[in-house]
Amino acid sequence: MQLTLRRVAPAFSVVAACLVCPAVARAEGNLTGRASAETSVFQDSNATTVFTPTIAGGVESPTSGWGVNGRYLVDVVSAASPDIVSTASRRWMEVRHAGNIGARYKPGNTGFAINGATSYTPDYLSFSGGGTFTQDLDEKNLTLSASYGLGYDRIGKTGTSFSVFSRDFVYHLMNVGVTRIVNPSLLVSVGLDFQVERGDQSKPYRFIPLFTAADASKIGAGASPDQVANLRQQEKPLEQLPLARERYALTGRLAYRPGKATLRLDERLYADTWSMKSTTTDFRYLMDLGDRITVWPHVRFHYQSAVSFWQLAYVTTGNGDIPKLRTGDRELGQLVNLGTGLGMRWALGARGKQDAWVLSATVDGVYTKFFEALYVTQRLSVLGVVNLEATF
Repeated sequence: MQLTLRRVAPAFSVVAACLVCPAVARAEGNLTGRASAETSVFQDSNATTVFTPTIAGGVESPTSGWGVNGRYLVDVVSAASPDIVSTASRRWMEVRHAGNIGARYKPGNTGFAINGATSYTPDYLSFSGGGTFTQDLDEKNLTLSASYGLGYDRIGKTGTSFSVFSRDFVYHLMNVGVTRIVNPSLLVSVGLDFQVERGDQSKPYRFIPLFTAADASKIGAGASPDQVANLRQQEKPLEQLPLARERYALTGRLAYRPGKATLRLDERLYADTWSMKSTTTDFRYLMDLGDRITVWPHVRFHYQSAVSFWQLAYVTTGNGDIPKLRTGDRELGQLVNLGTGLGMRWALGARGKQDAWVLSATVDGVYTKFFEALYVTQRLSVLGVVNLEATF
């Protein structure tokens, strides 16, 4: 069974990206190694549970400018979905294996990086790879970047060989960005993303109920499975999404550190050729409590419009009259979500090498309102992440 989750970046990555943490403690010689173990748990009010253990490691040479890293994770998903048939399905469980590896080389002002990733479930196989070019200017106070990525997914059905049933999905991702260190306390960055997608992303499990025009008028947001089953027509076509999509996103970041606290503000504006538009605002305020502990509150707001072919109740006149494009994915409808949480970073190493061992933890809760969706009109979710990182 395919399940899409909006993942939250691990806490230690967020802290590093803000340049809040002290520089990584260097081991003797020219090599620095890192290893981490992370566990996250996701739970929502729709009976979805995701348990994700992760291990990661890397080696770099700060003096030579090169580094390599890798990560492996397992998603254990347990859920029941009201979207598969006209009534809720039985609870099911799935395991996803995923890994990535990367290498970078930046001996001076010019740098290159490459990466590759793959993931596997019984009904979904994914491969991706890409590269990034960076150039420092103005005594490294200005950094330009450009990247390209290529991804290939094979979509199948659980219990069915990919050779019997599969769909191919390919995407190209391009990004350009600029980061400016305005002064020792202020960093500003802007990035532009463009993604081209080709292939059929339709879920082979998601049936779409059809109604006469008269019965469709009786269907309201959050209509129950019983009401839908009583009013729908006998035909239950599978979901059918467009075979092409272009996505555009503009992202800005501001990080300001006047003293022992850092304000980080992110804004992302998004639009695509399915007519979806969205805005996402993310706020964090990181406070140093001594030289070992950093804590931060986190607030996130997201709003999006529905895709152009979205309908709460799809209408048919019978005789094989089926809407060409149709979906039951409420994540493609109009929605708003508001999230808030707390994070902590605790340096556990010996004095003078505090960052040799670092424990990080975050807890985030999100409320989502679906304005025009069957079965479910709101969702509450909680994500907890604990990470232990060692530097040697």
